[in-house]
Amino acid sequence: MNNLLIYLDNCCFNRPFDDQSSLSVFLETQAKLTIQDFIKDNLLSLAWSFILDFENSANPDESIKEDIFTWKALSYPMIHFEEKILMHAEKLTQSGFGKKDALHIACALKAKADFFITVDKGIIKKAALINDIKIVNPTNFIDYPEEADEN
Repeated sequence: MNNLLIYLDNCCFNRPFDDQSSLSVFLETQAKLTIQDFIKDNLLSLAWSFILDFENSANPDESIKEDIFTWKALSYPMIHFEEKILMHAEKLTQSGFGKKDALHIACALKAKADFFITVDKGIIKKAALINDIKIVNPTNFIDYPEEADEN
């Protein structure tokens, strides 16, 4: 698992603040919190982007916004806006991704992230459309590196 670069989209960052009464939400939250521990322990690297800044800035809950922004300080690389990213995102929207989702994916690709981690079922359903990055849910990510190490 060492040296993997991951990108978490905004919905993944927000998962621990969602209603935890659903088992799938609870499990995704626990996996996301484990991923956070791996980042803190320098077992994983985290990429950050301008679209994360934008979406998180719009969060009306100041405490959640501040909590999520703390992860920016632990992130490298930082992906800033570029026309190339916008052009790539536009191609992704033509494949059926939403505009913000496409920007997140384009930023993760620009960062050369190994994994794009999301709880957005719509993105996961379209994951096969993108060959340059593994798109997974947090619970699947927790299992993935172990499976990869066994091969």
